[in-house]
Amino acid sequence: MKSKYRYENAPEKGSWKEPIYSIIFEADTAAGKSFDLGLILVIVASVLVVMLDSVQSLSTTYHNTFHFMEWAFTILFTIEYLLRIACVREKKKYALSFFGIIDLIAVLPTYLTMFLPGGQFLLVIRSLRLLRIFRILKLVQYLSEAELLMEAFRESQRKIVVFLFAVLNIVIILGSLMYVVENENPDFTSIPESIYWAITTITTVGYGDIVPTTPLGHVIASIIMITGFSIIAVPTGIVTHSIIRVSSRTTGPQVFEQEDSGSSGTCNNCGLDTHDSDASYCKRCGTKL
Repeated sequence: MKSKYRYENAPEKGSWKEPIYSIIFEADTAAGKSFDLGLILVIVASVLVVMLDSVQSLSTTYHNTFHFMEWAFTILFTIEYLLRIACVREKKKYALSFFGIIDLIAVLPTYLTMFLPGGQFLLVIRSLRLLRIFRILKLVQYLSEAELLMEAFRESQRKIVVFLFAVLNIVIILGSLMYVVENENPDFTSIPESIYWAITTITTVGYGDIVPTTPLGHVIASIIMITGFSIIAVPTGIVTHSIIRVSSRTTGPQVFEQEDSGSSGTCNNCGLDTHDSDASYCKRCGTKL
């Protein structure tokens, strides 16, 4: 699935920017595919250098090498960012877009370290280096399926917000209940601490730093653990359903076709999936398929 934004922000035909835009933003040509592949390799290599540089023993031994490679990657990403800005029609629109901001974050920390000298700023400089890990987000724009996933998340965000609100209410109630039940337990020192325990338990993480000791506390904890398994499946089902809907809009009704039964699709309203192969409307509720 191709981004509409890329076509809307393309330069005028015949402009010297058009071939650059085609190579950088599109992957339909051999040059575009080669550019994307090369950039992906550079992104992965730059992130790997940041990770290795965080290992004290390696940083001490190969400090100069890592420093040189970091500046080489920064210069390459800077050239890429400037070319992207130069060849798009609406430069501000790209600069303020999600990928435009990520592209800027990928190069900005290295340059900021040049303007923050002095021993008192060493900790700040070291923390700025961590921002370079955002380069890994640049990989997202080279995955065509990522746009489908983003659209699915946008479509299901309201349902997920409602789900998270319901979970928040559950952990507040259960955490408060456990605070009352485990009132003599030194681990449950406050309601916020008890809510933290409820969150780690209902998500099946279970760090074990807070443990109920009363029989009733064990019963409540067991109920929360069992409930957690069903709760985890809910957002997965919401997003999966949205992905199927978005995919059907972009690839056509064949996504829902069932070759074995000859069905033309599943009704989004009533769920009936036994329609004739040429059916356009649900035979139960009349909803368009």
